[in-house]
Amino acid sequence: MKFAFMIMGQFDPDTDRALMHGGMVQMIGVSNMDEACRTARQLCDQGVDCIELCGAFEEEGARRVIEATGNKVPVGYVVHLPSQDPLFQALFGK
Repeated sequence: MKFAFMIMGQFDPDTDRALMHGGMVQMIGVSNMDEACRTARQLCDQGVDCIELCGAFEEEGARRVIEATGNKVPVGYVVHLPSQDPLFQALFGK
Protein backbone atom coordinates (compact mmCIF):
# COMPACT_ATOMS: atom_id res chain seq x y z
CA MET A 1 0.00 0.00 0.00
CA LYS A 2 1.25 3.48 -0.89
CA PHE A 3 0.49 6.00 1.84
CA ALA A 4 0.94 9.79 2.03
CA PHE A 5 0.74 12.19 4.95
CA MET A 6 0.38 15.92 4.24
CA ILE A 7 1.25 18.62 6.74
CA MET A 8 0.27 22.28 6.45
CA GLY A 9 2.63 25.11 7.32
CA GLN A 10 5.35 27.18 5.71
CA PHE A 11 6.35 24.46 3.26
CA ASP A 12 7.04 24.05 -0.44
CA PRO A 13 5.50 20.78 -1.69
CA ASP A 14 8.11 20.51 -4.44
CA THR A 15 11.00 20.36 -1.99
CA ASP A 16 9.55 19.63 1.46
CA ARG A 17 9.08 15.89 1.05
CA ALA A 18 10.35 12.79 2.76
CA LEU A 19 10.18 9.20 1.52
CA MET A 20 10.26 6.13 3.71
CA HIS A 21 10.00 2.40 3.22
CA GLY A 22 11.30 2.54 -0.34
CA GLY A 23 8.93 5.36 -1.31
CA MET A 24 5.82 3.51 -0.17
CA VAL A 25 5.30 6.16 2.52
CA GLN A 26 5.58 9.88 1.83
CA MET A 27 5.36 12.99 3.98
CA ILE A 28 4.71 16.20 2.08
CA GLY A 29 4.51 19.78 3.35
CA VAL A 30 2.08 22.25 1.76
CA SER A 31 1.44 25.90 2.58
CA ASN A 32 -2.21 26.29 1.57
CA MET A 33 -5.29 24.45 0.37
CA ASP A 34 -4.62 25.05 -3.33
CA GLU A 35 -1.23 23.33 -2.99
CA ALA A 36 -2.82 20.57 -0.94
CA CYS A 37 -5.47 19.87 -3.58
CA ARG A 38 -2.92 19.95 -6.41
CA THR A 39 -0.61 17.64 -4.45
CA ALA A 40 -3.46 15.26 -3.64
CA ARG A 41 -4.34 14.97 -7.34
CA GLN A 42 -0.69 14.26 -8.14
CA LEU A 43 -0.56 11.61 -5.43
CA CYS A 44 -3.61 9.90 -6.90
CA ASP A 45 -2.03 9.97 -10.34
CA GLN A 46 1.08 8.35 -8.81
CA GLY A 47 -0.97 5.50 -7.38
CA VAL A 48 -1.13 6.49 -3.70
CA ASP A 49 -3.74 4.35 -1.96
CA CYS A 50 -4.45 6.51 1.10
CA ILE A 51 -3.90 10.14 2.13
CA GLU A 52 -3.82 11.39 5.72
CA LEU A 53 -3.82 15.07 6.63
CA CYS A 54 -2.51 16.88 9.68
CA GLY A 55 -5.00 18.50 12.02
CA ALA A 56 -4.48 21.96 10.50
CA PHE A 57 -6.68 20.89 7.58
CA GLU A 58 -9.70 20.39 9.82
CA GLU A 59 -12.87 18.87 8.43
CA GLU A 60 -13.41 21.49 5.71
CA GLY A 61 -9.89 21.04 4.35
CA ALA A 62 -10.31 17.28 4.35
CA ARG A 63 -13.52 17.69 2.35
CA ARG A 64 -11.70 19.86 -0.19
CA VAL A 65 -8.93 17.29 -0.60
CA ILE A 66 -11.51 14.51 -0.99
CA GLU A 67 -13.19 16.56 -3.72
CA ALA A 68 -9.81 17.21 -5.39
CA THR A 69 -9.13 13.47 -5.54
CA GLY A 70 -12.56 12.74 -6.98
CA ASN A 71 -13.20 10.58 -3.90
CA LYS A 72 -10.96 7.91 -5.46
CA VAL A 73 -8.82 7.27 -2.36
CA PRO A 74 -9.59 7.35 1.34
CA VAL A 75 -8.65 10.66 2.98
CA GLY A 76 -8.40 11.07 6.73
CA TYR A 77 -7.31 13.86 9.01
CA VAL A 78 -5.78 13.96 12.46
CA VAL A 79 -7.90 15.15 15.37
CA HIS A 80 -7.25 15.46 19.09
CA LEU A 81 -9.28 15.15 22.26
CA PRO A 82 -11.17 18.33 23.21
CA SER A 83 -9.32 18.38 26.55
CA GLN A 84 -6.16 19.17 24.55
CA ASP A 85 -7.67 22.33 22.98
CA PRO A 86 -5.90 24.79 25.34
CA LEU A 87 -2.51 23.25 24.54
CA PHE A 88 -3.11 23.38 20.80
CA GLN A 89 -4.44 26.93 21.03
CA ALA A 90 -1.33 28.01 22.93
CA LEU A 91 0.96 26.34 20.40
CA PHE A 92 -0.78 27.32 17.15
CA GLY A 93 -2.64 30.46 18.23
CA LYS A 94 -6.10 29.36 17.16
